[in-house]
Amino acid sequence: MSYDIEIVRHSLAHVMAAAVKKLHPDVKFAGGPAIENGFYYDFDTDYRFSEEDFAKIEKEMCDLIKSNGRFEQRNVSLAEAKEIFASQPYKMEWLNEYDAAGEALSIYSFRDFVDLCRGPHVESSKDLPRDSFKIRSVAGAYWKGDAKNKMLQRIYVDAFATKEELEQFLKMQEEAAARDNRKLGKEMDLFHFEPEYAPGSVFWHDKGYKIYRRLIEYVRHRQEMAGYQEISTPAVMDRCLWERSGHWAKYGEHNYSGKTQDGKVFCIKPMSCPGGMLVFGHGLRSYKDLPLYMAEFGKVHRYEAAGGLSGLMRVREFTQDDAHIFCTEEQLEAEVVKILRFIKDIYGKFGFDKITMKLATRKESEFRIGSDEIWDRAEGALKHALDANGIEYEIAEGDAAFYGPKIDNYLKDSMGRVWQCGTVQLDMNLPERFDLSYVGEDGEKHRPIMLHRAMLGSIERFMGILLESTGGNLPLWLSPEPVVVAPISEKHAEYANEVVSALRAAGVNARADLRDEKVNYKIRELSLAKTPIIAVVGEKEMADKMVTLRRLGVEKQESMPLAEFVQMMQDSIKMPL
Repeated sequence: MSYDIEIVRHSLAHVMAAAVKKLHPDVKFAGGPAIENGFYYDFDTDYRFSEEDFAKIEKEMCDLIKSNGRFEQRNVSLAEAKEIFASQPYKMEWLNEYDAAGEALSIYSFRDFVDLCRGPHVESSKDLPRDSFKIRSVAGAYWKGDAKNKMLQRIYVDAFATKEELEQFLKMQEEAAARDNRKLGKEMDLFHFEPEYAPGSVFWHDKGYKIYRRLIEYVRHRQEMAGYQEISTPAVMDRCLWERSGHWAKYGEHNYSGKTQDGKVFCIKPMSCPGGMLVFGHGLRSYKDLPLYMAEFGKVHRYEAAGGLSGLMRVREFTQDDAHIFCTEEQLEAEVVKILRFIKDIYGKFGFDKITMKLATRKESEFRIGSDEIWDRAEGALKHALDANGIEYEIAEGDAAFYGPKIDNYLKDSMGRVWQCGTVQLDMNLPERFDLSYVGEDGEKHRPIMLHRAMLGSIERFMGILLESTGGNLPLWLSPEPVVVAPISEKHAEYANEVVSALRAAGVNARADLRDEKVNYKIRELSLAKTPIIAVVGEKEMADKMVTLRRLGVEKQESMPLAEFVQMMQDSIKMPL
């Protein structure tokens, strides 16, 4: 019988738990769900798992699968469940918090392993593969994700329907590891981190900072061409601002804050939105000013748990390409569509042409702010904008921001991985909280509708995605060092400097590699650093005023006159429009 891969992964999680129990009878079980590409299970034991244990656990899993054990489900009362799990403290904690008195609880048994579980599972272990799963890693994980609780051991497993799918995935993971932004950052001399002094904050080196600034410069230029204003708001503001916006109640624990001598609490801004509200609210606004496009490259700080930090992909200090579009209800649909097309065009310029969109709707909880009426209007407006313009999308129920629904943009990189970057969020709540208004054609005050917009999102994260997708082979216009001139010997150094001078005069960032090394060594080193073009100059090039080019990833060399080369480079480094 064929089963959905999620069911297979969930069942394999139970098999692994049974295998660990057989190897370590005193282990305590927390839980383990199916996740993307596999599953995990959390264990509490004095024994420290390591890579040396992976083969033993996998062998035990295979033996259990071969045993043709059945997955048996039954419903039990709360009292029965407490008796069954009396020696399992994490299951008991969950049962003690269970508040549906009288309702039956579902448990599943596989061999001598029993777990609280709704299922479903495969009927028998014979329905599970033995050659399409592999233990990936073991990591620490706090019980219930709370740092105040005990640290458990989480074993991650990659699992697929077939051996071929697993091998393909592992090959992709190998490629991803080779392209990891932290590895490329070191090889290309772009950035580094100092966990002891500033965890989650980037120390930019010259070349990395050039890329970072170029990304901002490009978005800034495109925004100016589209009629955006650019503002800048303070990095530190009074706590009362974040309380007014609602961010403090929702995200206060992630803020960096401190008291001044007069007892006031100030906060390093975790987002730019409230500052943008104050700028719009300063002075009289007219309907003739709308739509108003207000952008800010705001450096924000958010506390992330140390275990969640991951190179450029997840940091504590980052810059967002935020924008807030203030408009009337009549203008809303056109503005939403305009932003989505703007984002798609920007992604295309970086080589990302596979974009999907998801409409994130409200979650029924105290987490959100605003009335149901406002949320109905907001969700309906975004849905209508998408439907009326034939834009394909999926519904992501419960994924909305706390202040309103949103349309998230997901891009696919060269390795098939999907990343959420750009977003359009409809907000009728913050304009209400900050009492924003404009004078309408009727001379009366009206409340504007506001759209939050990010295209790249976190500049740092987008740069990490771009580095990994390209393997560091960036387009010339974005490369921090598009060309290096390599003289064959010392006697060609003067001509190398002449080539560099000609390039710099044309606005091309270039340098000469004058190290006392053989030219092949220089070429190898520069290629490892992902230098797009190496211009080799020797006796012939010097005599004929030529250069010989070696392009990154291209075996064939090409020669051309210096003047032609300078013109080619000047054209190649222009930002796309």
